[in-house]
Amino acid sequence: MKTRSLKKFIYLSIAAAVITIVLKVIAWYITDSVGLLSDAMESCVNLIAAIIALVMINIAEKPADHEHAFGHGKAEYFSSAIEGAMIIIAAFSIIWSAVPRLLHPQSIENAGIGLMVSVFASLINLAVGLILIRNGRANNSITLEADGKHLMTDVYTSIGVLLGILLVKLTGWLILDPIVAVGVALNILYTGYHLIQRSATGLLDCALSDDEITRIGQVMNGYQEQGITYHSLLTRQAGQRKFIELHLLVPGEWTVQEGHNLAEDIEKQISSQFDGPVRVLTHIEPKDDPVSMHDIGIDRQDW
Repeated sequence: MKTRSLKKFIYLSIAAAVITIVLKVIAWYITDSVGLLSDAMESCVNLIAAIIALVMINIAEKPADHEHAFGHGKAEYFSSAIEGAMIIIAAFSIIWSAVPRLLHPQSIENAGIGLMVSVFASLINLAVGLILIRNGRANNSITLEADGKHLMTDVYTSIGVLLGILLVKLTGWLILDPIVAVGVALNILYTGYHLIQRSATGLLDCALSDDEITRIGQVMNGYQEQGITYHSLLTRQAGQRKFIELHLLVPGEWTVQEGHNLAEDIEKQISSQFDGPVRVLTHIEPKDDPVSMHDIGIDRQDW
């Protein structure tokens, strides 16, 4: 199955980032709220992250070549890791900006206008974030999903900032504005850590999910009545592409053609269980030969 291009969604993310940066800078300028300043800074990170995501998706969508026989799908994990690192840097920048206000609180001006501008920017991020997450999951793109989750974090951040401004206006406690900014920064730190962790997991060739492994097992269970079993199941994912390998145990008297026909049928059935590109590789072994069982447990998943 051909890999679907996801670049149009990244272009949407870039456009949303530019618009929200402008709106949030305006909101910060008219209110002088450090909370809104932190919100605008995170939107700047969104823009840079979206540009990096576009570059990496361009690389990931390149076809396999002589030097990269398995494709370039893992480029998406680099994008997610870079985005996570940038989020962490932005979080420390927000804390740096908030500390002086904690020591010397200042009043917030024109809060009503600032709130309206910030709410509009948040609605843009909410809509785009949901689109990116939905299409990222549908296409097994960690880059798209990470960018969408980052935008949703921006939405939650904005809600926290707006709540801080409202509390300041209701209570008169000016220190609430920088306190909320620090809380925003801590939330961003968690998001950055989570993205880096997911990227590391992908780069370490972790197996497919339990649900996906179960689907493979269900296909193979349908061949038990024919005396066909399997072992040495290996799975991994690189960007949108899934890789599945297993050993088929067939009757020793089968011809090469019979074994080949079975392998082709099984590979097609397993591939049909997943959306997006899947590469299934089978190795045929005679089930009555003890040598066929030698590699079980050696760098294998025995399911």
